[in-house]
Amino acid sequence: MRSLQLTKWLAVGAIALLFGQRRARRSVTKLVADLSTASGEASPQLDAPALDRLPPAVGRYLQRVLPQDRLNLRGVTLKQRGMLRTTGSSDRWMPFSATHVANAVEPGFVWDAQVKVMPFFHLSVLDKLTHGTGAGRVALMSLFKVGGESGTPEMNSGALHRYLAEAVWYPAALLPSDRLTWSPIDPYTALATLREGATEVSLEFRFSDTDEVESVFAEGRWGLFDGKFERRPWEGHFSKYERVDGVLIPMRGEVGWYHEARLDLVWKGEISAAKLMLS
Repeated sequence: MRSLQLTKWLAVGAIALLFGQRRARRSVTKLVADLSTASGEASPQLDAPALDRLPPAVGRYLQRVLPQDRLNLRGVTLKQRGMLRTTGSSDRWMPFSATHVANAVEPGFVWDAQVKVMPFFHLSVLDKLTHGTGAGRVALMSLFKVGGESGTPEMNSGALHRYLAEAVWYPAALLPSDRLTWSPIDPYTALATLREGATEVSLEFRFSDTDEVESVFAEGRWGLFDGKFERRPWEGHFSKYERVDGVLIPMRGEVGWYHEARLDLVWKGEISAAKLMLS
């Protein structure tokens, strides 16, 4: 009798888990569909006057990675895989796989990841930026919520910082516009400032001799540490550039936070597939 009851409860639990996961999938699908809907805004253009106003390193980079027939890049869908850890001091790296969808015209992204925490158990991590609002959610087995924040000034700023840093994967977002401006720092470094609603963020972009973005740096980016938000120095590195449908993007990346002048990586990943959205 006990064995029969256990089997019954296991079956009920499996059905509830299946329906919960399907509901989570539908929610993500709707978010991605809304994000991918064509914006009424025109794509920025890279003409001679615009180039003359840019720091030389930025102009060379945009001309190299974004050919004239790809200025209408409106977004990208990336398949990612790699390793991450919850803090820079943790010894435990966990494998993840993710789908990352970003809009290159209006700042927005959806990052939907599955993080393996142990055999047969995973965490679903959803990070997003929509209409200036940043949000994050962590759920066990895609069903049981174990953490999340949404819409705070710190979340909005952190998400917009992430969008700007990851624009190397959708470089039309780095074209000068009413939202985004560039200012020179030195021959190989320029500051990008992005505004969305009431939120403004800036990042240093560091360029290589081959006119590629090799790293980005924020003197202070909002993050969650020990249950509270703090601004800390943050840095990302990019490498292994390849052309996808004519657009040059990095296939590898890593990011981390600085602690006492030491960079502690928390994310290392590579692109396994990329699909561009052109208007």
